[in-house]
Amino acid sequence: MSQAERLHEECGVFAIYDPDGEVARSAYYGLYALQHRGQESCGIAVCKNKDISHYKGMGLVNEVFNDDLLESLDGTMALGHVRYATQGESKMENAQPLVIRYVKGNIAVAHNGCLVNSETLLQELTKGGSIFQTSTDIEAFAYTIAKERLTTPSIERAVEESIKHLYGAYALVVMSAQKIIACRDPWGLKPLCIGKRGKAVIIASETCALDSVGAEYVRDVRPGEVVVVKDGEITSIDTYVNSRPTSLCIFEYLYFARPDSVIEQQMVHESRKLAGAYLSEEHPVDADVVIGVPDSGISAAMGYAEKSGIPYGLGFIKNKYIGRTFIQPLQSMRENSVRIKLNVLKSTVEGKRVVMVDDSIVRGTTSKRIVSLLRKAGAKEVHVRSSAPPFLWPCYFGTDVPSRDQLVMVGRTNEEVCELIGADSLGFLSVEALAKIAPKANCGFCTGCFTGKYPLDIEEDSKKS
Repeated sequence: MSQAERLHEECGVFAIYDPDGEVARSAYYGLYALQHRGQESCGIAVCKNKDISHYKGMGLVNEVFNDDLLESLDGTMALGHVRYATQGESKMENAQPLVIRYVKGNIAVAHNGCLVNSETLLQELTKGGSIFQTSTDIEAFAYTIAKERLTTPSIERAVEESIKHLYGAYALVVMSAQKIIACRDPWGLKPLCIGKRGKAVIIASETCALDSVGAEYVRDVRPGEVVVVKDGEITSIDTYVNSRPTSLCIFEYLYFARPDSVIEQQMVHESRKLAGAYLSEEHPVDADVVIGVPDSGISAAMGYAEKSGIPYGLGFIKNKYIGRTFIQPLQSMRENSVRIKLNVLKSTVEGKRVVMVDDSIVRGTTSKRIVSLLRKAGAKEVHVRSSAPPFLWPCYFGTDVPSRDQLVMVGRTNEEVCELIGADSLGFLSVEALAKIAPKANCGFCTGCFTGKYPLDIEEDSKKS
């Protein structure tokens, strides 16, 4: 299916301090585990003897880096990043980490998220003499921190002071000549966790990245917290902790995060199974088999099947070898391009009443194509179920939920969309059920893309509709 028809998270970050070295290779494996969070560009910066060097490129992690490059990036600290462009163009200048040199030395900066006051902040920085080379808000982070460092005693205090100016969603990691500093926005919209491996300390967007380098999960970075890693010791600045109601993006559990990750004590796979179970209760149907749309629809389909008693079946085979370099077919073939990525397992659906569980329905075009494939494979009935509520509003915090005029459920009834995608019935998880899919998480959630109610005020310069 077309990448443009799926949702994308903006970025994934990974940072490591390891006195034994080989940090670039660890960062490589960490970014490889976070590849699902960004597939357009990636980069690694390393620090050795107070000097920061880096390499970035367009493409997947294994396309950009090789053994020789990783061998040349030697040091005891590293900061890595994978990116998908939801804010700023997809081009080399926007790849992260961003490395800048200023009067106090060098820093490398990377983040996941989106500032809603970026335009205002950039205008203020421009008036102060800043010159920008990218079209993303990463420079706003870097220049704000550099500016604050001129009047503060340390880089971590500069990051702390910068929080006053940074309004929006971010999981931010900064590497100086001696330290790694990580922080989350006070609402905790984006995830960030801490791990340890012997003397090494790791900061990452998800726990799956910790697993990939053999590290043990320690805890999540708290919303508003500034975590400092120096010589393997972890300290914390909690000035902004508990300053705002927590509002983790609920779509981390529904779609973005890898199912084997744990976010705020909650296993993502179990959250998706719960979403599927509640979906079964809210939208039951007589059927013969439940199938899930790869990848994030599979766990929800398991939960739907388990709760409903309808057998779960393997409905689709996914081509795992299509990355960002996949070339779209000719215009005449584009409507059938979903076949290249997904193929129906005919023996599972032929002659059967099928419940097809997907993680979400955005524009509706992909759902229509998949329903068509199932019917051509002999499905007797196709009942579409979404483990997310209907998208009715855009996202301003780093997720590329499109403007309202592109959202299929805006201005249409459930019956109209059902007819549009060619399904026999259509059901969405309720907003009320979202509050129950992460029972182990001790935090609140942002559901703005479903409800239009956001955890922070949206400035005019950030609005897309």
